[in-house]
Amino acid sequence: MRILVTGSSGFVGKHLCLYLKSKRFEIISTDLAPDAMITGDVSDKEFVLGRLGAEDFDGIVHLAALADIKRTTNDPYSTYLVNDFGTLNVLELALRKQVSRFLYASSANVYGVPVDKPATEATPFNPRLPYDYSKVIGEMLVRSYGLHKKLKISITRSWLLFGEWEPETRAIPRFVKACLANQPIHLYNSGRDVTDPTYVENYSRVVELILTHEESVNEAFNVGSGTKMSIREIAERIRTLTGSSSELKLLPPRTEFETEPQISYPSIEKLRRKLGYEPLVSFDEGINRVVRWIKSGG
Repeated sequence: MRILVTGSSGFVGKHLCLYLKSKRFEIISTDLAPDAMITGDVSDKEFVLGRLGAEDFDGIVHLAALADIKRTTNDPYSTYLVNDFGTLNVLELALRKQVSRFLYASSANVYGVPVDKPATEATPFNPRLPYDYSKVIGEMLVRSYGLHKKLKISITRSWLLFGEWEPETRAIPRFVKACLANQPIHLYNSGRDVTDPTYVENYSRVVELILTHEESVNEAFNVGSGTKMSIREIAERIRTLTGSSSELKLLPPRTEFETEPQISYPSIEKLRRKLGYEPLVSFDEGINRVVRWIKSGG
């Protein structure tokens, strides 16, 4: 099976491409970054329908998006341009190429502070920030193409993915680097948010299952490990695993919209029931891999 992966140079994209190749998928990678096979912007319709349209592939995994919370909050226009008009372009590409599967990488952020704990795929959307809204809009576009154009679509809603190549501004690599240097760990909103930290190889496994199981068509899936941890607990666990003496520094929220702690963790029963999913890599093993990668100069 030949798969086009957009956003292939992001940390999730890098892991996913390597994982799918190890499972004998052929990969066409595209990103703004020059290390992709094909370099370009998904918000550029001519690039998507022209350059990418000249390739042959059986399915698309659409990861490309602006995801930095500070940037997307400060610049909602660019967020919607890339995350939504870009998604629309890639959907149209999928339709014209008559792909057998279109997988859209959404986010747990569509639930905001979920009314259900744990959140299920039926939990109402409750977005807070422009990034969250962009993912809700993206899902609606994907659903429309599935319904009105009979495109075989699937949606993933991931919680806190982590792993090697993750930007150092993100929480887990920031915590690991602080611990390795015995420096203070800064916790926004006092680390009260609750999530389900999941090593990125587990997400790659979900993508493999979606691409190879008809039961995934026209379905959305929560992606996590089926556990919950507060951001403070994550920091404390990393401190323990690294044997660090780092001090926890409790900071205010990053934005006024994040004052209420985001208590959000998933039920992954649908993944288990429909696709037979079980996480491949535990939280501790994932952290140990990140620690080894950072120590090696990553």
